[in-house]
Amino acid sequence: MFRPFLLTALFLPFAALPFSAQGAPIETDATQAVIIDHATGIVLFEKDAREPMPPASMTKIMTVQMVLEAVQRGDITYETTFRVSDDAWRRGGVTSGSSTMFLEPRSDVRVEDLLRGLIIQSGNDAAITLAEGLSGSEPAFADAMTRRAREMGLNSATFRNATGWPNDEHEISAVDLAALTRQQIDDFPEAYAMYAEPDFTWNGTKQGNRNPLLGSFEGADGVKTGATSVAGYGLVASAVRGDTRRIVVFNGTDGKSQRSRVAKELMSAAFNDFGVLNLYVSGDTLGDIPVYMGKAETVGLVLREDVRVGFHRSERDTIKARVEYITAPAPVEAGTKIADLVVEKSGGEIARFPLYASDSVARKGFFGRVGASLLKKIRG
Repeated sequence: MFRPFLLTALFLPFAALPFSAQGAPIETDATQAVIIDHATGIVLFEKDAREPMPPASMTKIMTVQMVLEAVQRGDITYETTFRVSDDAWRRGGVTSGSSTMFLEPRSDVRVEDLLRGLIIQSGNDAAITLAEGLSGSEPAFADAMTRRAREMGLNSATFRNATGWPNDEHEISAVDLAALTRQQIDDFPEAYAMYAEPDFTWNGTKQGNRNPLLGSFEGADGVKTGATSVAGYGLVASAVRGDTRRIVVFNGTDGKSQRSRVAKELMSAAFNDFGVLNLYVSGDTLGDIPVYMGKAETVGLVLREDVRVGFHRSERDTIKARVEYITAPAPVEAGTKIADLVVEKSGGEIARFPLYASDSVARKGFFGRVGASLLKKIRG
């Protein structure tokens, strides 16, 4: 376990910052990009990843989330059927020139089949049919998507449809798309397996999965492509090797060929160039600090959370940790925040964590305080 720390009298106000490797020495042609570690949620690399962007068909990950949560609640089952409206067929079908599952108008289709058509074939007709089946209309479903996204902490998200069709108000950041994907993998591992299926046939038409990493990158098992003239070509991707899973999101590449190349570059970097370092674990005591006028001269500093940091391999040796504090005045109550653990990388602060008093320390009595004051004067 890597455990460096330095006690210092300097105290700075607490300010929680996200772990990030923003300065990591890799480049990408994508307009927006992020790499996160699935297990911890730590951001390993980002490029304009916190600015809302048009997600195109990557929107459908949220559409899938809404459907899976409805199944989980018992509102519907995979065997529930939804009617394909003329509008869903017209706007999402072959006549629209968009991605389609080739649904027949006024047919009844099982939720499980609609999900496969949505995930594998990126069917806009499937997305609209699911939206209408769950909420009565696509606009009502989009409003529900936005509300649920905000409940999940995806504060950059505003949805105006279930498909990702261009709309000036329809947006979400790459970081939030990665967070959504991470939660979906954790919450619905069995359903998530659909994202890795290589093809799906409906209405006599077999269509292959559009994810360029499937079958070409070891461990890739999802997730969703997106492409519009406004957004460019993007991808939400995930792969697992051994006990490690990484999630990559990017957008704004120029075409399928560049999207495929960028996908392989970023996912390769995710596994080969980045790591997560466990610095401390919850419950660790990181030394002692003085207590002014206390019956005990010092009190221990305890962490209440694990401390992990993402790093590029070139930054590994620059990671440092130190404790910032001021001498605690007695009385000190156990569990009170009295210091900060500051983590630095490449010469800059990347995060800080509160440290708490390990024990209670009573204040000295009157004569004890007088004696301490005299001793301090004698010692200068």
